[in-house]
Amino acid sequence: MNDNLKKARELKEFLILQEKNTLSDLACFSHAAQRRRGEPHGDNEYRLAFSADADRILNSMAFTRYIDKTQVFSLIKNDHLTHRVLHVQLVSRVARTIGRYLSLNQDLLEAASLGHDIGHAPFGHDGETFLSKLTHAHGAGHFHHNLQSIQFLDRIEKQGQGLNLSLQTMDAIVCHNGEAHSKHLIPDRDRSLDDFDAMVRTIKAKSVCNETPMTMEGCVVKMADTISYIGRDLEDAIRLGIVARDQVPKDCKETLGQTNGTIVFNLVTDLIHNSLGQPYIGFSEPISQALKGLKKFNYRYIYKNPAIKRHLSSIEEIFKYLFERYLSDLEQGQQSSDIFKKFLNGMAPEYREDHTHPEIIRDFISGMTDSYFIRQAPPHLTPEYIDNV
Repeated sequence: MNDNLKKARELKEFLILQEKNTLSDLACFSHAAQRRRGEPHGDNEYRLAFSADADRILNSMAFTRYIDKTQVFSLIKNDHLTHRVLHVQLVSRVARTIGRYLSLNQDLLEAASLGHDIGHAPFGHDGETFLSKLTHAHGAGHFHHNLQSIQFLDRIEKQGQGLNLSLQTMDAIVCHNGEAHSKHLIPDRDRSLDDFDAMVRTIKAKSVCNETPMTMEGCVVKMADTISYIGRDLEDAIRLGIVARDQVPKDCKETLGQTNGTIVFNLVTDLIHNSLGQPYIGFSEPISQALKGLKKFNYRYIYKNPAIKRHLSSIEEIFKYLFERYLSDLEQGQQSSDIFKKFLNGMAPEYREDHTHPEIIRDFISGMTDSYFIRQAPPHLTPEYIDNV
C-alpha cells in the first residue's frame, strides 16, 4: 500500500471514530450505507459514504442544470427571485442546522438536500403537471419529480451507469415531499434496497405520494424543505406585488412572523426544541397549525394565483409538441433529432433496453433547463419573458 492510501485510511478511521463519539443513537451512521454495487476504491479513500454521495450529486450534470430551473415564478425578468439552485442550498443549510443540534449525520443531510429536487421538470410544478399528463397517457406512469431525481442519479448520470448512491440518500430524496403537511415524522426504518425499489414502483402508479423516510435525517430534510420554501416564496410574491405583507393571516403572523427570516427562525427553533431526545422529528401544536395555515395562504394567493399562470399559457402546448415530436423521432430513428444527439448517443445500451420511448422522452424533457426547453419550441409557441406579473 502506498503512502497516500495509508493516510486516506487513517483519515477515514478518524471520521468513523468521530461519528461514534458524536452522533446520536438515532442517527444513521456511515457504515450502515448500502449501495447497489461495490465501490472500486473500497476503503482506500478518506471520505465516508454519505460524504461521497454529496460530492457525486454536487458534481453531476443534473445538479449543474439547477441554475436555470423554476422554483415558483417563471418567465419574469427579476434577478432576485428564487431558483432551484438556491432553494436546495437553503434546504441543506436548514437541515444541517437542525441536524447539528440533534446529533444527526451531517453528510447524509447534505447529500439528500442537494439532490432532492434534481428531478424537477422545466417550469416547476406546472411543468410537472403538464408532463405527468403526457407520461400517464402514454403508459409511462405518473410523473413525480422526487422519483425523477432518483431516475437521474441512479439510472441516467454517467451515460446510464448512475452514481451508485447509497440507499439512505436515495430514500431521503424520494420521500422528501415538503408540500405535504406533517406535525411529526417517525422514520420507517429497516427498508432494504428491494423494499425501496418496490416503493418506487408503487409511487409511480399513484397520482400523489407522501411516503415516510427510513432515517431521522430523511425526516429532517422533508421538514427542512417546507421551512426553506414557505417564507421565501412569500417574500418573492411580495417583491412581485402578488400579495402584501399585511395579508398574511393574523394567527400566522403572531405565531410565525411575517418575514422569511423570522418564519425560518421560529420554525427551526420549535422543531429542534420539540425533537431533542425524541425518536421523531416534529413541531409543537401551535407552530404546526400556524404552518398549516401559512401553507393554505400560499397555495391560495401565490401558487394557485391566476396572475402567475396567465403568461404560461403556451408552456403546456410546448410540452405536448415536444413529446409528440420526440416520440415520432424515436419511432422513425431520426438520428439528427436532439433526443439522439443530446441525450441517447453515448448512453449505455442497458438504458435503451430498459426504457420505453415515452420513458426516454420523459427523461430527456424533464432534464431540460427552462431556457433550453424554450429553445426547443417552434417560433409560434415561444413565450416571452415579462417584466412583472
